[in-house]
Amino acid sequence: MKLQTVFLCGFESKRNFKAGFAFKSIFLAINPTRMNMTYLLLDLGLVALAILLIFMSKNGFAANRKYIGLAVMINVFAFSIPTEFLTQLKVIVFNPPYLTGTILWQLPVEELLALLALPLMGLAIYLYLNSRYPDQKYQPYSLALSNLMLGVCIAMLYFGYQKYYTLFTFAILLLLLLYIEYVNNLRFMYRFYRAFLVSLIPFYIFYGIAANLPVVQFHQEATLDFNLLGLPFETPFYFMSMMLFSVYFYELFKSKAKS
Repeated sequence: MKLQTVFLCGFESKRNFKAGFAFKSIFLAINPTRMNMTYLLLDLGLVALAILLIFMSKNGFAANRKYIGLAVMINVFAFSIPTEFLTQLKVIVFNPPYLTGTILWQLPVEELLALLALPLMGLAIYLYLNSRYPDQKYQPYSLALSNLMLGVCIAMLYFGYQKYYTLFTFAILLLLLLYIEYVNNLRFMYRFYRAFLVSLIPFYIFYGIAANLPVVQFHQEATLDFNLLGLPFETPFYFMSMMLFSVYFYELFKSKAKS
């Protein structure tokens, strides 16, 4: 069976080509007629992991389902706007053979599901770790880490303000961090940072597969042109914004329900 390698925008490196060829071979060997289900299956895998972790947490799904659902749905709506804009600018490019072809809000439906699955996975890890390790003795140090992150955002915006992916990613994260640490009264950032670090494991597995097949590609001219574990440097910070946004709304809805 012949395999055809797809190059998008001419910026895939030889190393990514080899990794992508290997991933394609595996997926095609499993079921060559179902390539268009690849991105959908990756999304559903994250959703399944999230649901499993939520049920494993001591608080359970029933006690949190309303807050979780509202938080992630708001995230989908909010982040579909910059994601759609980046897609229209060809900063983010989706490979049609790996998509079902269904478009909603000018985005592949799989990408909208990813905007739900990724923060849901992060929120599930957040809830699981909170239930298993409730101690917050390191919470006072979270502000120092947030200030460091604010400095990183400012530096990235200074050096990369002309690059769309860099501009969107670090401007959104900067505004979120400023609001949550200096305007919002809820204190949860230590627990958030802990969960974010753990969430990077499934995040890099998900995007490692998606970027190497390639289901999705990022135009290097719109980034800082520095890859971290095979992904643009900006990508985990874009995910960080989505996860932080969802965790904030989850904590907000839960606190309002208690008051």
